[in-house]
Amino acid sequence: DPPYLKYTDHPWVDSMMNSLTVEEKIGQLIWIAAFANRDIGYDVSISNMVERYGIGGVIFFQGNAVKQAQMINHFREISKVPPLIAIDGEWGVGMRLEEIPGFPFQMTLGAIKNDSLIYTMGKHIADQMKRSGVDINLAPVADVNNNPGNPVINARSFGENPQSVSRKTVAYMKGMQDNGIIAVAKHFPGHGDTEVDSHFDLPVIKHNMERLQSVELVPFRSLVNSGIGAVMPGHIWVPALDPARNIPATISHPVLTGLLRNDMRFKGLILSDAMNMGGITKYTNPGESEVLALAAGMDVLEYVTDPGRAIESIMAALKSGRLTMS
Repeated sequence: DPPYLKYTDHPWVDSMMNSLTVEEKIGQLIWIAAFANRDIGYDVSISNMVERYGIGGVIFFQGNAVKQAQMINHFREISKVPPLIAIDGEWGVGMRLEEIPGFPFQMTLGAIKNDSLIYTMGKHIADQMKRSGVDINLAPVADVNNNPGNPVINARSFGENPQSVSRKTVAYMKGMQDNGIIAVAKHFPGHGDTEVDSHFDLPVIKHNMERLQSVELVPFRSLVNSGIGAVMPGHIWVPALDPARNIPATISHPVLTGLLRNDMRFKGLILSDAMNMGGITKYTNPGESEVLALAAGMDVLEYVTDPGRAIESIMAALKSGRLTMS
């Protein structure tokens, strides 16, 4: 079993869960974005959101390390359950925070022969994360970048060879997780062979299952089998996995529950890509998209722009039976 499963029966978790209302439990599934470089009015509004909705996680995008630490400490003081803190630090916290140098892009690291160097980098990135108050890094990118026209993954991928990408992502993941930071494999089931940026629209991956198994899914299987803590599905439509038109993996039951949970036997967190991206917002409405994601098998809804609306929609779906408490 993956090492993180030993924490799921922790008495603190049970006592905390038993003390939460239904609304507070839903709040634990929601992460909001935060920026550590805005004015006091912004800081107050984010704090109010964390406190009012019992937000489960905060993902930081920009700012400086001191201000970010102050905000994290404040969020922990005002929360019944301390929120998880995440950052999208593919090449370290320097990807997001000022005055901290970043490590090389993944494409550069793809040329390294000695993968133990990538493990060491993962360890140093974990140390950076812990010093800046972060629990989860939204990395590694496990996409096989086999399309030179890719506008969004390109240099963020370790390369175009599935076996090499597997080895290097596992080394990076273990470097982090051996040193106390949860890693996230993204963008499941593979965002490499696309010419559309899912921040703006819904990319379509048109390959058959045989090709997906031999290329796109190879690194994800390695990471799952090596005990990665979380997987992030992309806002990408893969008709071979779910023929329903314009259904991003984010809200696809066959992708999240059928493939990732049942077939690949993944037991960790399924964590959404940002719920404000065009790849999801162009095809579903806020509130409804969160319900659809949970129904498909999502665990955590990341970068929710309107938590109040999301909680209302999820409560309504519970009342109507579209979602169950389990």
